[in-house]
Amino acid sequence: MKPSEKKELIELLGKCWMTHDGMWFYHCYQELGIQKACEINKAAIRSLAPLEVGRIKKFLGIEKERVETFEEFKYFFEGASELFIPDFMNATMSFPRENVLHWEFKPKECFAYKGMQRIGLINEYECGVIYRIECWIESLGIKYDVNPRIKKCLMRDNANCSGDLTVYF
Repeated sequence: MKPSEKKELIELLGKCWMTHDGMWFYHCYQELGIQKACEINKAAIRSLAPLEVGRIKKFLGIEKERVETFEEFKYFFEGASELFIPDFMNATMSFPRENVLHWEFKPKECFAYKGMQRIGLINEYECGVIYRIECWIESLGIKYDVNPRIKKCLMRDNANCSGDLTVYF
């Protein structure tokens, strides 16, 4: 498989997964209301994270039980990003300095923001995107801080969503 085909396949699978995720969320909202849909979404993310982390580690050939250094974390996260954060999500993840993972979405272009905006739920939606990354870090057994701490979507009040996850080893 050519690199361009691999990237196209990752985009296709990512879009299909995120569409399923969005439809699942929408139907939970219709049946149970926005608050319960957000709670269930976060519970699903939290329970999925250890499974995803284990599968990603296996795929990347990481045999160690714990990620113990920033370099090991970078290796894990760069591999996970290639698979789980395709271009259509409009996110940039970088490591601007030691122990810091920086995220930034194109202004008003986050896939979750656009989806929640489309169905009219952006004012009540609790961000699951950065929460998923936080759950990955927790599943790796790494202590961390996040700035800013996110509950509601940051793009609902301004164009930007960016911040830092600082990891501690």
